[in-house]
Amino acid sequence: MSELSVNHLLGIKYLNKEDIELIFKTADHFKEVINRPIKKVPSLRDITIANLFFENSTRTKLSFELAEKRLSADVINFSSAQSSVKKGETLIDTVNNILSMKVDMVVMRHPNPGAGVFLSKHVNASIINAGDGAHEHPTQALLDSYSIREKLGEVKGKKVVIVGDILHSRVALSNIYALQLQGAEVMVCGPKTLLPKYIGKLGVKVETNLRKALNWCDVANMLRVQNERMEISYFPSTREYTQQYGVNKDFLDSLDKEITIMHPGPINRGVEITSDVADSNQAIILDQVQNGVAIRMAVIYLLASKIKQ
Repeated sequence: MSELSVNHLLGIKYLNKEDIELIFKTADHFKEVINRPIKKVPSLRDITIANLFFENSTRTKLSFELAEKRLSADVINFSSAQSSVKKGETLIDTVNNILSMKVDMVVMRHPNPGAGVFLSKHVNASIINAGDGAHEHPTQALLDSYSIREKLGEVKGKKVVIVGDILHSRVALSNIYALQLQGAEVMVCGPKTLLPKYIGKLGVKVETNLRKALNWCDVANMLRVQNERMEISYFPSTREYTQQYGVNKDFLDSLDKEITIMHPGPINRGVEITSDVADSNQAIILDQVQNGVAIRMAVIYLLASKIKQ
């Protein structure tokens, strides 16, 4: 199979295993491209892509923009902070105005879950979800799995624990879907207040003791606490959270085996992981960022080849 089964990337739950394998194979090729002296390929010279960010972003936005430019696409950037959205314009009006300028693809981050799905039903362009509220963040899950595959050989059969604020995390949900699709075992670990009530129904193990979780796993994906999404207090203090769910180098060294540490960023150093963990050989955090560009190039390229047909 040399094409994706979908016309948009709205969430991992719409992909199948073959789609993920195709994205990874394509990313392998682009990873080689971005490590060349001349990092550009002319693949998407006739494609225009709009980056619509209705929520703050550093890594994802830069990563998408770089991926688009490496593929020679024309890129327009939109940030809602300086836009007519502040004047009361609706999402569909905003996007239709942008599409009337002849845009082929939209990369969107939005605070409302399902915004990408809603958009895909109303506009004639390929949509890539760059995060919709606390729902999904598909390219992050793809680059996380790709990084595990690169480090450990394959994802199948590996034990992965996602630690921290699962309740507010779009990265956790997309990762659970992606890892299970590839045959990994998944556990979530965090304070009970930050674990969704029915999380067990997704077929994941649930643990509240960090040491038990880290002794079980091959890979730990450490999430930050998303203070910006919290309207109430879910734990007494950051200090107490760190005492129970933070990882430092001594704790890492005291485990039964050497595990791999991941983090989707941004890191709150000294909260979920300390600097000596983030900068250690066991962490693949910067590899994730590099792989993010290759994965996003692959996704954009594969979706654009469906538009061209």
